[in-house]
Amino acid sequence: MSALTYPLAHLLGGLVLICAFALLSQRRLAAMITLYQFEAVTLTAAAFWQGFAQHELALFLTGFITLIIKAIILPIGLRYIVKNFNITRAVETAMPVGLSMILGVGLIGIAVYVVLPITMSAVTLTREDLAISLSVVLLGLLVMTTRRNALSQVIGFLSTENGLVLAAIGMPGMPFVAELSVALLVLMAFLVMGVFLFRIREHFENLDIAGIESIEKQGR
Repeated sequence: MSALTYPLAHLLGGLVLICAFALLSQRRLAAMITLYQFEAVTLTAAAFWQGFAQHELALFLTGFITLIIKAIILPIGLRYIVKNFNITRAVETAMPVGLSMILGVGLIGIAVYVVLPITMSAVTLTREDLAISLSVVLLGLLVMTTRRNALSQVIGFLSTENGLVLAAIGMPGMPFVAELSVALLVLMAFLVMGVFLFRIREHFENLDIAGIESIEKQGR
């Protein structure tokens, strides 16, 4: 590996982590989609760089799939939903943005505390990539938890999956078929979620899940 392998891999992984963390501070769907798209583009660059560093053709294919599906198709689909539903107001959150960002910092600390001690025998690059990847996964789950808008929860889910892909490309020997199946699964899940969002829109006139929660309470 060249002298730039570790620094550039850490830089790209760090940018993905920053994007995932920045999602917690956003209340506008347009900004969240832009951040997700930049996260996907950075993940694409990370896959290409790991493919070059590990001399793995499969990682170049992973980067190409990530670019097409995550950085192009999914953002276009998300923006289409925002435009079609005319969602321009700020997304309601389950807790203050400042508190969610504090929790995000705590989750990053937990990820580092959990991963680094149990991967002492692993390659340094792999250890740090796994810590970053777990942080991205946890931050994505936090976005899903703290947002009441269904579309913003979808973005949190997609960010979580980016963390899983980041972990996969940082681990030498990951089968390409596994990465391809995950990408196709995400695309199918997005299509199903799109249908689900349209059904919510038909019944509640918006994508706020508070309407669903109120019906559940009345049913009890």
